[in-house]
Amino acid sequence: MNMTTISHSEVNLSKAVARLESADWLGIEDSLDTRGFAILPGLLDDGECQRLGELYAHRDLFRRHIEMARHGFGSGEYRYFDYPLPRFIVELRTALYSRLVSIANRWNEAMGLQRRYPQRHADFLAECHAAGQRRPTPLLLRYRAGDYNCLHQDLYGDLAFPLQVVILLTQPGQEHEGGEFVLSEQRPRRQSRVDVLPLYRGDAAILASHHRPAQGARGIYRVNTRHGVSEVQAGQRLTAGLIFHDAE
Repeated sequence: MNMTTISHSEVNLSKAVARLESADWLGIEDSLDTRGFAILPGLLDDGECQRLGELYAHRDLFRRHIEMARHGFGSGEYRYFDYPLPRFIVELRTALYSRLVSIANRWNEAMGLQRRYPQRHADFLAECHAAGQRRPTPLLLRYRAGDYNCLHQDLYGDLAFPLQVVILLTQPGQEHEGGEFVLSEQRPRRQSRVDVLPLYRGDAAILASHHRPAQGARGIYRVNTRHGVSEVQAGQRLTAGLIFHDAE
């Protein structure tokens, strides 16, 4: 493992936390409420994306390697980071959680769900571990020509945070063609709605990980959400995923 590369990326990625704090959080919250997703443009710069993507080659950083085709998930591969996580992953996930936890609690209240999430991410992870969910879930995903990811939900146990974040690490039109990030929403007694997110290198998408509340004529109802990736036509597509609950 190249410790110089990793420590250098930690220093640079701390700037992403500052970018996060200066984002338009009123607009982000409104987009999450009305559409089920929000985009943080340029959360990471080009160098940060490159250094984060380079970690994929360091097998000792990861606890598990998944080939999607073997499990019927699509085509492509991904790797879950192992504990201890790289410091910049911890810092970024912690900063995002602190901004999203109030939205998560408000959503649960609107949907009539009793669970409330603690203000500190470390406290939520402690709840996960006490419930037997002790395996870390941040991951890197790699797609090549012909690869895709079926629509799915990232739920790894009874405890699941209702929001998650994906960060595109490669540039469409330059490093890969195709591979659009896709969201679907299933509303009661309606056909599914699909959104294709216009992500560029360094952009982060915040999305509902399971279901979210929506306002209907008769009050609040639950919208079931899934996400995936369309087929990559050429090149290589890299993505980082930040999931806030741990896995069984």
